Amino acid sequence: MLKNYFKIAFRNLWRHRVFSFINIMGLTVGMTACLLIFLYVRFEISYDRFHTKADRIYRIVADIKTPTETIPSSGPAWAVPGHLKFDFSEIEAVTRVMPDNLLLRKGDIKFNEPKSIWADSMFFQIFSFKLLKGDPRTALKEPYSVVLTESTAKKYFGKADPLGQTILITSESSPATVTGIMQDMPENTQVKGDLLVSMSTITTKFAKGIDDQWSNYSPWAYILLKPGITPQSIEKKLPAFLEKWSGKEMKELQMFVTLKLEQLKSVYLYSTRGDSLGSIRNVYIFSIIALFILIIACINFINLTTARASERAKEVGIRKVAGAVRPQLASQFIGESVIICFIAFVLTVGLSALLLPSFNQLAGKIISRGIFYDGGLIVLLLGAGIIIGLLAGVYPAFILSSFKPIEVLKGRFATGNKGTFLRKGLVIAQFAISTALIIGTIIVYTQMNYMRNRDLGFNKDQVLVIETQREKKRDALLQAISRLPNVKVTSLSGSVPGSGNPGAYSEVENIKGDLQITNLDLYYVDFDYIPLYNIKMVAGRAFNREFKTDSNEAMIVNEATTRLLGYHSPDQAVGKRFKQWGHEGKIIGVIKDFHYKSLQTPIKPLSIRMDWSGFSLISVKVNAANVKKTIASIEKEFKALIPNRPFSYYFLDEFFDRQYRNEERFGRLFMNFSVLAIFISCLGLLGLASYSTMQRTREIGIRKVMGASVSNIINLLSRDFLKLVIISFFIAAPVAWYFMNKWLADFAYRTSISWWIFVMAGVLAILIAVITISVQAFRAAMANPVKSLRTE
Repeated sequence: MLKNYFKIAFRNLWRHRVFSFINIMGLTVGMTACLLIFLYVRFEISYDRFHTKADRIYRIVADIKTPTETIPSSGPAWAVPGHLKFDFSEIEAVTRVMPDNLLLRKGDIKFNEPKSIWADSMFFQIFSFKLLKGDPRTALKEPYSVVLTESTAKKYFGKADPLGQTILITSESSPATVTGIMQDMPENTQVKGDLLVSMSTITTKFAKGIDDQWSNYSPWAYILLKPGITPQSIEKKLPAFLEKWSGKEMKELQMFVTLKLEQLKSVYLYSTRGDSLGSIRNVYIFSIIALFILIIACINFINLTTARASERAKEVGIRKVAGAVRPQLASQFIGESVIICFIAFVLTVGLSALLLPSFNQLAGKIISRGIFYDGGLIVLLLGAGIIIGLLAGVYPAFILSSFKPIEVLKGRFATGNKGTFLRKGLVIAQFAISTALIIGTIIVYTQMNYMRNRDLGFNKDQVLVIETQREKKRDALLQAISRLPNVKVTSLSGSVPGSGNPGAYSEVENIKGDLQITNLDLYYVDFDYIPLYNIKMVAGRAFNREFKTDSNEAMIVNEATTRLLGYHSPDQAVGKRFKQWGHEGKIIGVIKDFHYKSLQTPIKPLSIRMDWSGFSLISVKVNAANVKKTIASIEKEFKALIPNRPFSYYFLDEFFDRQYRNEERFGRLFMNFSVLAIFISCLGLLGLASYSTMQRTREIGIRKVMGASVSNIINLLSRDFLKLVIISFFIAAPVAWYFMNKWLADFAYRTSISWWIFVMAGVLAILIAVITISVQAFRAAMANPVKSLRTE
């Protein structure tokens, strides 16, 4: 009997090849999209879960409350981790982790290593990164100890054993000993680096005494709790801990700190500290899109199967007369559904394997190295395919097996209004989802375009930024570059828009005449920085070489700072006193607010001072002509004056736009999966239009004989479907507006959801539907009416 069922199923599939193709194609595309999204979501939620002690690892974060604001910090003060280990017996291990960009040199081989990490000696006791050579307990204990990943070790030492050898680090070319070789860190970790350097190098050599500083916040800090200890029990004791060690100092600074614990596994997706690289919101969005795509594919299957019910009615009637019972018929139809899904599964595996490399590139990370490397994934996909086949096939099987043989064999069978209403309802659901995705795609790209084209308040075009890392011959290099042809202006600074910058606990005179304690972002710049970037002054003046006090007694602030201090106009702030990191002086000018960070964050109060020890970057404004030649000339001067450092540069416009890479990737993924959802919907609509046309073949022939034109026929066949698409638009529009409005709320500066977006989405949805239906309608309208009238 089973063999007979398979024979009937394959004969039926082959007899109705067009509908079988549409069903299989829709399911294949839907399952492929869902599989790729599943891989993406699985990868995103896997971050840092490979650590064997992940459940007991927590990151220490801080909320720093000043008289004017509360500042979220990704790490505690430098002094906190060391004191925690001694004060809390519940804590098994503590380590600080601080990313950096270090220069490494071995003979003539030298590279800037942007993925360098400073770490304490207990690093390997907390994290499960595999140390291939060296002792995990002592590898990072002594100053000037370095642990290299395998790939980094090969870059500097080739095939030689690097353990025990020396390598030069930092601009001082200090020799460090290689004390360990570790396996390359996996992609799915936040603590990702190519080398580790002992934190004791900083605390005992570069910045002695920093371990006792309670108001200096820089590194991340992680703790490993002993088994059975809850984070809540530690958090309850932290206020008393801070009061014991830093209470007096915090009161003098009017700084009140709250320490909190974030579980390591949740940091990537859930942290609100501003350094989270992932987004649980995006995970939810893509999971919903995957569900929608699967629903659309299943709707196609149900619609086409129930629409063709009348064609199989006689088969059902004859088999019932021959003795077949309803469960047997239902089993056969469900089996046919599973067979279709199995074929789709095989095609999905092949298609996913082909698309995965491109999808990795689109996602910006290697979410999977190959479908066939993960046997469990193929089994899971097969199981999902069978489940989809069962779920999608249950309703059609129920309908087909319920036919009464007497009515069917007498030719009085009719699918009835219920089946028609169901199909119409499913078409509306399909296109409501598709239209909502069209609206979402337009809004995402409108926001991306808004972010790229918004006036930032400074000029980032044709600006080349060179990394010097406070080299001794930096000033000589600046002068040499200034003399080159095609170089307009040069400037030294510690930060450029889009890069990081320090924050400074400051005292600034407010509108009441009091020195108000507040935290200000800080830029170190020279005399030419403001004119080079074309930053507008709204009050006072910029730094000027004619004023000797500008080098150490002058500050420029932005408009946000004046508002924080209570001034009604920028002019009121000029001449007011300030104290900042041991410097005192007066505000000499106010600049117009400019976006020195991403548009995702609001413009914060900013202070700008001059400090030659804080300069590590050279900004060069160049002519648009002969840029390559200009860069070559700059590189020549750089290598002549700073031969021990590799020449490293970037264009500011490209560097600034890198901040939006995650959003751009999200936009591309959103658009691609939306297109797939619309494609599957169109397949279903094409199938229904084909079936509807086939059912009305004689009617079309009669109408043509009676004088109906091609346009009349197309209008007749398209009208009912277009009504459904229009209804779906009115359902999709408010739903899309609600959810996309919530998505935009995460941006400090965002576009508005204009009426034209909905008009465009509606027109696109109707246009897509018209094109899809018209293909089949046109063929029917052009058919020979004589042949149509002969159709039974």
